[in-house]
Amino acid sequence: MTSARTLASAVCAAALALTVPASALAAPRSPASAPAWRPLPARMADTGGGSQLITARAPDLRSTTGTVSWWQRYGKRWHRVGTAPARFGANGLAEGRTREQGTSTTPTGLYDLPFAFGLAKAPAGTTVPYRPVRASSWWCQDNASASYNRWVDPRPSDCAANEAERLADYPTQYSRALVVGFNYHRPVRGRGAGIFLHVNGRGATAGCVSVPARAMARIMSWVKPAARPHIAIGTESGPTAITRY
Repeated sequence: MTSARTLASAVCAAALALTVPASALAAPRSPASAPAWRPLPARMADTGGGSQLITARAPDLRSTTGTVSWWQRYGKRWHRVGTAPARFGANGLAEGRTREQGTSTTPTGLYDLPFAFGLAKAPAGTTVPYRPVRASSWWCQDNASASYNRWVDPRPSDCAANEAERLADYPTQYSRALVVGFNYHRPVRGRGAGIFLHVNGRGATAGCVSVPARAMARIMSWVKPAARPHIAIGTESGPTAITRY
C-alpha cells in the first residue's frame, strides 16, 4: 500500500520534469567533445605556402610590444617551436599596403624572408643566405636612388648618405637580422625601406620587429630556405588582425 508521503514525492518529481528544460537535464559535455584548439597559423588566411612561419602579433595598432612565435608544419598540423617577447615601431603598426615611409610604424602583412645579415657570425646550423656586415655595407632608403630598399656595398653615388643606413652603426640591433620582404621585390617609392627582424635595441624600433638576442639566434639557425619561410605581422583583432593575412 502506497503511503501519503511516497505519493507526494512522486507528484513533485513529475512537476519538476515539466518545468526544467531538457537541456538542463542532459549530461554535461566532456572535454573531448569541445572544439579542438587550433594553432595560430591554422586560423590564418595565408601562411605563404611553406612549412615554416614566424608570427609577430601586437594587441592593437598603437602597441609597441607583442609576441613573436615561430612555427613548423608537419603534414597538415602546425607546431609552435618557440616564442619570445617582441618590439614594434615607436608609433605602433600600420597596414602594409598603405604605410608611409618615415612614420616609425611596423608594416602589417605576410612577407617572405629574402636573406639574413649581421655583424656577428651566423649561428651554428644557419642555412639561410647570410651576408656579413662590413664598414662599407649600407641599406639604401633614398627614394631617388636606383638602389632604393636594397643592400648596397659600397654605397652608390645616387644614394645619399643621409637617406641611407650604415649597418655597422648599429652593432647591437644588426648583430643578426633577417630581411623582411616588405616593399622589397617591387619597391614603391615612399612606402618604406629597411624593414628587418633583428635583435632588440634600447626600446621600440623605427619600424622593424625586434626580439632578444638569444631568440634571434634560435630563429636564424631554424629558418630553412627549402621550407619557404614567411613572417606574418599583425594585430590580435580588427582590419589588421594577423589571421586576415
